[in-house]
Amino acid sequence: MIKHLILTAASVATLATVLPMHAAPAADRHWKLMADRMFPMVSAIQPERAPAALAAVLDQRKKRIDACELAPKCLLLAATWTEAEMDALATAVTASGKLPGMADDGARAQVARELRGLNAVLQNYGFGTQPRYPKIDGPVETVDGAGFKTSVADAIWLADAGKNDPAVRLDPSIALAIALIDANERRDAVLFEPLDEAHNAAPFALAKKTDWQRYRYSAIIIPGVGPENPALSISARSKLHLQLAARRFAQGDVAFIITSGAAVHPKGSTYVEAVEMRRTLVERFGIPAERIVIEPYARHTTTNLRNATRRLHAMGAPLDKPTLIVANASQSRYISSPEFAARNPAELGYDPGTVGQRHSPYEVEFTPSVRSLRVDPWDPLDP
Repeated sequence: MIKHLILTAASVATLATVLPMHAAPAADRHWKLMADRMFPMVSAIQPERAPAALAAVLDQRKKRIDACELAPKCLLLAATWTEAEMDALATAVTASGKLPGMADDGARAQVARELRGLNAVLQNYGFGTQPRYPKIDGPVETVDGAGFKTSVADAIWLADAGKNDPAVRLDPSIALAIALIDANERRDAVLFEPLDEAHNAAPFALAKKTDWQRYRYSAIIIPGVGPENPALSISARSKLHLQLAARRFAQGDVAFIITSGAAVHPKGSTYVEAVEMRRTLVERFGIPAERIVIEPYARHTTTNLRNATRRLHAMGAPLDKPTLIVANASQSRYISSPEFAARNPAELGYDPGTVGQRHSPYEVEFTPSVRSLRVDPWDPLDP
């Protein structure tokens, strides 16, 4: 018996040296990507280092949320951030120094954007209120049907199961917002991450060696026009944009081409405009792939310009150098119009840059602005 016990102990000791130790909790990589994209500043805050005033607010919120016992309406309302709670978090962040997501207008403004965006997710995907662009955004289920209620209930259970995930541990509302998006299988915001390392590596490597002063324009920006027929991979108007851009690029005074557009039209499309446009430029016009940057997240003309600016900044292009937007005559005219000028501050909260001279029916200058780096999860599919 003693010999058997000794052998057993030895066997256990041997197994302990072979089997891995599971000391760290399982972390959802997708949730980490979503948290970093949608709430870069808020999700970076470490709750254990929160000052006393913020810790008290977070504790009060947790008690309020826990008291709902996962009842949907109660939980969604309890998770919603009040103005006073936003201010408490913003004050703590302002005092803590620079965090990821810091925007040109400061930490307080960025915290407010992120938390108001979080509240919007709870409203749109939890309560079923209409999003800004109902034709292409919002829940996959009809909001007045049983499927929507089931989806919300499932998201609540998902959020509760993942509430201790390191990416969302600051506050239960972060897990709830991401779970609501996850339950609707809307991976749009992170579908291509890491974007520049995985999909733009060649042009980014070339950008490091580029003498930007040699070029009149840092890039041609090509906004996509999605086909309304789901069987089509690319619309005739996008093909027009590509032909015009290829001919303009051949003049040699533009450093790069940026193709911009997500899988937007029709709702549920699997064809990503930016990807299809780059493929067409390479296959049909012989443009070197290392000269083409994809921007596969924009869902509107406003964000075509905002997101193209983000890619230019990421690749080290000087933002004070103008770009050239190449589009069909109707879209080009619209980009130069007072209507578009008014739409940017109304929807984005700022102008993503300066629209300049229109050189032809198809070409208009655009000088990017650092304001475009502001993250805003009010549109959770492209924050």
